[in-house]
Amino acid sequence: MSARLLNGREVSRVMREKLGTQAQQYSRDFGRRPVLATVLVGDDPASHTYVRMKAAACTEVGIESRRVHLDAGLSTNAVCAEVRALSEDPNVDGILLQHPVPPGVDERAAFDAIDPAKDVDGVTRDSFAAMALGTAGFESATPGGIMRLLDSYAIALSGRHAVVIGRSPILGRPMGMLLLARDATVTYCHSRTADLSSHVESADLVVAAVGSPGLVRGEWIKPGAVVIDAGYADDKGDVDFDSASRKASYITPVPGGVGPMTITTLLEQTVRAARERSMS
Repeated sequence: MSARLLNGREVSRVMREKLGTQAQQYSRDFGRRPVLATVLVGDDPASHTYVRMKAAACTEVGIESRRVHLDAGLSTNAVCAEVRALSEDPNVDGILLQHPVPPGVDERAAFDAIDPAKDVDGVTRDSFAAMALGTAGFESATPGGIMRLLDSYAIALSGRHAVVIGRSPILGRPMGMLLLARDATVTYCHSRTADLSSHVESADLVVAAVGSPGLVRGEWIKPGAVVIDAGYADDKGDVDFDSASRKASYITPVPGGVGPMTITTLLEQTVRAARERSMS
């Protein structure tokens, strides 16, 4: 068996064409472009790269990107104040606080300073509750992007056994909630899980999201399983791609799988937030 690639770049391209049309329509209807504010605290090189990528993607679809760069030495209260100011700004539709923040800043407090109506990255407590309870709200961008990628290939989830490796509050945990809402049976695995391989071997769908290169080995993969590699460290994914692709039915490449979908979901939710706010 040779796995079919889940091509996030191609799916994102199609989605962005549609988003461009929606953003243009919004501009005609309301006299301005949707606005995404990106908040970067400190000078982490990787974070700067991610923010530039998101700004370029905004330009591509007709969203205005407003960059806010804060000093790494700011206190939690100061960062939260900046985020609250954006939350109160009527000309800002979505807010992205780039993760991670410096060690001296309480990231959870900073996330929760975002107005839930502008939480287009799906990182607040309110957004997590909405995902868990199945109510209206914004999805965490990476899990939401994964769901859109699975849907684009018509991959059935109901009744399937999904193993999520990772339990971060912005990736692993919300990923499991979104899969559960689609009637998958979800097992969470993490750094304290005993005999990880046995859990993976039983999975119809594996989502690896820990940032540990090569953690998931091909011999663990159940024949015909779907494999989503959401990990990224040292330019590599969490899954040994070569061996896993010989057993899986579908698999994401790294790069080119989950990453483009994360950014496109962020853009999609920004356009949605702009229209919902303008019509409320």
